[in-house]
Amino acid sequence: MALPVFDGHNDVLLRDRSFADASDEGHLDLARARAGGFAGGFFAIFTPHPDGFEPGAERAPDTPPEPAVEHEHALGHTWSGARKLLELERAGALRVARSPGDLELGDDVLAVMHIEGAEAIDPELALLPALHTLGLRSLGLTWSRPNAFGHGVPFAYPSSPDTGPGLTDAGLALVRACEELGILVDLAHLDERGFWDVAAVTERPLVVTHACSHALVPSARNLTDRQLDAVRDSDGVVGVCFHHEDVGPERTDIARQVDHIARRLGPRHVALGSDFDGCELPAGMRGAQDLPLVLDDLRALGWEEPELRLVAHENFLRVLRQVQNAASSRAMPTGSS
Repeated sequence: MALPVFDGHNDVLLRDRSFADASDEGHLDLARARAGGFAGGFFAIFTPHPDGFEPGAERAPDTPPEPAVEHEHALGHTWSGARKLLELERAGALRVARSPGDLELGDDVLAVMHIEGAEAIDPELALLPALHTLGLRSLGLTWSRPNAFGHGVPFAYPSSPDTGPGLTDAGLALVRACEELGILVDLAHLDERGFWDVAAVTERPLVVTHACSHALVPSARNLTDRQLDAVRDSDGVVGVCFHHEDVGPERTDIARQVDHIARRLGPRHVALGSDFDGCELPAGMRGAQDLPLVLDDLRALGWEEPELRLVAHENFLRVLRQVQNAASSRAMPTGSS
């Protein structure tokens, strides 16, 4: 039986096909999830830009970020994505996690509702509690474009992640509001100054759901050693992204990135953040059905089962529980047991 994987990021909700239906397209569906031990993960809701860059466009050191998208445009896509995820739950294709007690792996695929890029949130944050009630438990402050809260890194290579200003006042308020509600704040796609702004104000672990080491691949999307160290010092987690321009050209580069980060931070602070259905996979990786091959690549590097379980699912589930439990304890009235 394949070791269960709880994955940091997928974009299957963006596809025209349904996660519930077996398909030869893309990387992820229910059949391939079961074949590869994909037991759950962060299911992203994302707003494509109507005039954005073409997928697969060539990267350069001066590649600019994508233009911003309008709030109303993002809001429509967000409601549509949330509806699609909840319809999959009603159909029995997955189970949406809403409380710490839900964060247990079982027979059903476990989905954490995640919004990638906070454009659908108004700067006054009036919509955030409603989205939380709907099931939102993870929020990426930016995608690779600016918004009212901060600045995302461009898809530049080679490039430092220090590509723009930090968080706005609204962005700092959004981080605090997410902490109060128990919504994990994801720093993937955020520029370096924004990363340090979050690190300065947060009381929660720093989490980057899908990125890699800048020391190995100098993409603007990847994390410097100093950023990685901050993740460790906060008891956070980095999910290694599978996109070939960030991780490397071969499937074995995924294990190489995991091993490199674990040697610096410890295996408690690294996980898998595939970006299935939102990336171009390295050679030798077809989709979720090949997750056991990634774990075998780690075994070939000397990894043993307790450390593999941390990377495969325990680390992400730990930080999700920490974020939600901290919010629950803050909400308890004084004197409650």
